[in-house]
Amino acid sequence: MKSKIIIYRKLVKCLFFVLLFLPFAGCESDFLDTTPTNNVNGNNIWTKASLARQAVRGVYNVFLDQYCPPSGSGLLDSHRIPWDAYSSVMDTDKNWIKRMPNCTGAATPSSGLFSDIYRRYYTFIFRANDVIDNISKVPDMTEEEKQRSIAECKFIRAFTYMRLNTLYKGVPLYMNAITSPENGNKSRSSEADVWDAVIQDLTDCINESHFPDKYNSGDPEYGRATKGAAYTLRGLAYMWQKNWEEAVNDFNAVGNCGFGIFNQGKDSYKKLLKIANEQCEEMIFSVQCINQYGYGNSRNVTYGNRCTAGSMWNNYLPNPRFVESFETANGEKFNWDNYIEGYSAMKDKERVVFFLRDGLTPKEKERMAAYGADMSKYLESGNEERIRKAYQDRDPRLQMAIITPYEQYHGAASGVAHTYTLRWPYRGSDNAAPFDIRTDTNDKLYYLWRKFVPEGLEHTERDTYPLDLPLLRYAEVLLLKAEALNELGEARAAEAISCVNEVRRRAGHVELNSDAFPGTKVNGQEDLRKRIRNEFYWELGGEDSMYFHELRWGVWKDKKFDNNRNGLMQMWGETTYNWFWLGDQCWTWPIPAKEMEMNPNLVQNEGWIN
Repeated sequence: MKSKIIIYRKLVKCLFFVLLFLPFAGCESDFLDTTPTNNVNGNNIWTKASLARQAVRGVYNVFLDQYCPPSGSGLLDSHRIPWDAYSSVMDTDKNWIKRMPNCTGAATPSSGLFSDIYRRYYTFIFRANDVIDNISKVPDMTEEEKQRSIAECKFIRAFTYMRLNTLYKGVPLYMNAITSPENGNKSRSSEADVWDAVIQDLTDCINESHFPDKYNSGDPEYGRATKGAAYTLRGLAYMWQKNWEEAVNDFNAVGNCGFGIFNQGKDSYKKLLKIANEQCEEMIFSVQCINQYGYGNSRNVTYGNRCTAGSMWNNYLPNPRFVESFETANGEKFNWDNYIEGYSAMKDKERVVFFLRDGLTPKEKERMAAYGADMSKYLESGNEERIRKAYQDRDPRLQMAIITPYEQYHGAASGVAHTYTLRWPYRGSDNAAPFDIRTDTNDKLYYLWRKFVPEGLEHTERDTYPLDLPLLRYAEVLLLKAEALNELGEARAAEAISCVNEVRRRAGHVELNSDAFPGTKVNGQEDLRKRIRNEFYWELGGEDSMYFHELRWGVWKDKKFDNNRNGLMQMWGETTYNWFWLGDQCWTWPIPAKEMEMNPNLVQNEGWIN
């Protein structure tokens, strides 16, 4: 299976030149009989099926540029920051905050973030349009393959326009290949018109008889778009438009295409994001990663820690408010005071005492007292166990997704597997007791990710982690369906709760409306709306969905900024830095200044000054 994908990636490397109409020397043996062999241009790509297939693959290749940047290449810049870093779920370490100008208050239309995303997404569109307009000309390709390829490219074009529309709110619609500079200066279409184009493309995909419902694990075509992915994306487009009934219909169709929840017993939620299960029935559409430099998942670097094999960086850190949002094991709202009396009334620095390791040295105690810890509450023995209870008595997904204080992590810092523990203050060595987790931020105590982070010797190199990155998975479909059903009114509430419970059940968490747990009792539409939204966070946090959902729900400002009081925090709530809300124009990204200069027909979004 993986060998097929490796060939696919090598061919895509060649295609980059094809799409730029540059001189080209064949990269693989199937190019050797091409005439001429040293020049592939816009005319002769469509004269041979082997070349046309590379053009289709080249559309997918843009996902690699977005999601698989090599850490040593200087490409880990602002436009490759995980989308969830813009959400309230997580924050960047202090060295990376300048890469997020829309959260620091430093954003202008000239900021590279906005232009890089805009350019990348239009690269998707222009490549897709080229295939859609021209693949019908290929003489030695079956009609079935042509129509399937067009459907794949329409899916990717729809995915791209959906992202552009959620960020920029109305963009130029290019639905055909650009054949001259004059054709590349369109004005912006309305937000409604872009949604119409997205839905039309996805409807075309769904109606295409040669477009498969689903590819099964091990299929050499696995990783390509499918009808199930098109239903998912169209349902999400309907959610943005508040067309709840149509959204429910599409989400039902996803299940009919053969997708479902992955459940193999205990720890299924954790097992889901492991290489062995990357092609399970839950994965609807994923970025295909392989064990090759520049084609691997870089989350092991940016989500990992120095004890992760290969010595990773922990650039992205779960926000404490996100962590504290996870319910207790019996389905009730978490409250620190139920575990540590008087916790909430204490000052941030005073609460540090509860996070300290057992057996502090006199010098460590002196340093902590000077810092501001209320050392009168320190337990010489049992300090660690006291804080651990606050995390163990929770929704199981918390500890399957995040490393909490005094919990273990199986790493391999120097190429030898060891079991490490997140303790503070940090002591020690990577290869000797007490085997504390080492990070790039050891002078502070932050939560760390388990998601997307390999364990032990599972993977030992940077930039080559072959774990696929899911962009659409079935648990999210269930939660979207639950949200839509709830919005349709009380008569559909039971169906909505059933969808949520399917997700909670897989996680090993108590179900809503469980008789034995009063905290799970649903009290009306608004209560269920809040519960469903929370479920998105607990299930999908760190997976690049939550920023877009926060925009869709209109909660991003309050959740991410909280009147400029939120930001990177240590576990007890002390902020290392705060995010800064520049103004309501930040709900919409500015049209990049460079694009405005090149295309006089573009009009800037309100509130942004070039």
